[in-house]
Amino acid sequence: MKRLATIDTVRGLVMVIMALDHVRDLLHTPALTQDPTNLATTTPMLFLTRLITHLCAPTFVFLAGTSVYLSTRREGEPQGEALAARSRFLLKRGLVLILLEVTLINFAFWTDIQFRSMMLQVIFVIGVGLVLLSWLIRFQVRALLIAGLAIIFLHDLLLLVPTFTNPAARLGWSILFRTDFFPMSPSFSLLVAYSIVPWFGIMLVGYGCGPLFAKPLADRRAQLVKLGLGSLLLFMALRFLNVYGDAAPWSVQKSPAFTVLSFLNVSKYPPSLLYAALTLGVMFLLLAVADGVDNWLTRRLRVYGNVPMFYYICHWYLAKAAMIVMLLVQGFSLGEMPLGTMSFGRPASAGVSLPVVYAVWLVVVIVLYPLCTWYGRYKADHPEVAWTRYV
Repeated sequence: MKRLATIDTVRGLVMVIMALDHVRDLLHTPALTQDPTNLATTTPMLFLTRLITHLCAPTFVFLAGTSVYLSTRREGEPQGEALAARSRFLLKRGLVLILLEVTLINFAFWTDIQFRSMMLQVIFVIGVGLVLLSWLIRFQVRALLIAGLAIIFLHDLLLLVPTFTNPAARLGWSILFRTDFFPMSPSFSLLVAYSIVPWFGIMLVGYGCGPLFAKPLADRRAQLVKLGLGSLLLFMALRFLNVYGDAAPWSVQKSPAFTVLSFLNVSKYPPSLLYAALTLGVMFLLLAVADGVDNWLTRRLRVYGNVPMFYYICHWYLAKAAMIVMLLVQGFSLGEMPLGTMSFGRPASAGVSLPVVYAVWLVVVIVLYPLCTWYGRYKADHPEVAWTRYV
């Protein structure tokens, strides 16, 4: 099965949005001290800026699973050596992504040659997911879909498990299930931002939905709309009941607007059932809207979505370069960058307003366009270059 333009379009869209969140992390004045989802201190604009970027990671992970299905079953059910070859490729690609996460990507976060900080994020869980799928593609698609749905619906129950006191057990539990921070020593800290199991559940559902993309366009669109509306209705019903599905229940706030924000304030770390229902519901509707559409906007979004790993690495380095330029413009020297454990290298008094963040984000996205165009053409023109299959 050939590459689907719809997937690249929606993936490109969420990658463009993703850059906004990371530029905000590095440049926004209160980003070092203010949680944009803390209703006691946030503003509606800041909250919504963060909320829209919630769409990115689950879409990225879901479509990674879908892409595995489409590539694995390009010519029907893989058997024998074809299955073994595909399994080996997934294993190698997963290991490459994990390696990129702990090297190039973490260096982009911290710009610390001593690597005194390590943060495990979305590329880490996608890499681990590909390693797991390298074995699981031998099983029936329906079984993997059911397993993924079970993880999404049930893993919130694990929040009832008390925090482990044993450091090794706590670390293992965090890597599998729960976001946590580990100050390993005065010179090294680990932040497990993305835990494997809940995110792998989303990848499995993406894999299990792969057969949907083999249907005729009209049937596929109708099914995507049903899935999107069904997911959003599930979110509305469970969120209204306020009993299960998210660690942070909503409540009446100081104004109707903030009450709505509380209703939408779902948990990403780890991704709750309601977080998945809300974000994947929107994703399904975006896929339905973009399916079969070929215009000026979708063609440009596909430029980004066609080279996701290349874009991801480059956008972090461009965002970090923008932060350094901001520091120099504001009168700081490079020697004043506070490099060390869990520090992005930005002095506390540095930063810009949210409108400026949006302006810098647009510049970053525009600069990435010719780079992604060039790399996409290079990959297409040089299929013999093996490393391009991994980036």
